[in-house]
Amino acid sequence: MLDDSNAKAMTIIVTKGTLDWAYPPFILATTAAAMGIETTMFFTFYGLQLLKKDLNPRINPLGNASMEMPMAGGHMAMPNIIAAMPGMTALTTNMMKNMLKKKGVASIEELRELAIDADVKMIACQMTMDLFEYKREDMIDGPELGGAASWVDVAAKSDINLYI
Repeated sequence: MLDDSNAKAMTIIVTKGTLDWAYPPFILATTAAAMGIETTMFFTFYGLQLLKKDLNPRINPLGNASMEMPMAGGHMAMPNIIAAMPGMTALTTNMMKNMLKKKGVASIEELRELAIDADVKMIACQMTMDLFEYKREDMIDGPELGGAASWVDVAAKSDINLYI
């Protein structure tokens, strides 16, 4: 039997801002928080987009060899030649959002709010904010600003550290 009594703190580095990459860190963070694990998320580079007030994550089908969508009772893989066509990002994003809604999966906005309500600590990378010229008012309320040292300080004391 697995003894998980030592898992008291977890950090997650969030580096991707697409719809498909947004779900794992938020689901893991909210689940850990619900289990009583102190959880910190560090949003850097493209993951920082997930903290924007104006959130519109998309799917990028190009180069995503594992992307299969349920169609006509089976699963269809998206060849790169089709994924590169104009409008495919919007099409696959709409398909995914419709599938998530149909299956009753919470939106990223809902998961983000749940994380805030569950006291998940969120750190927006100051260097990335400066690099991409984001302003504090572009972001939702709640996350603090910090650099790599902010994450390292928390991660050094954590039992679980994830990079997503």
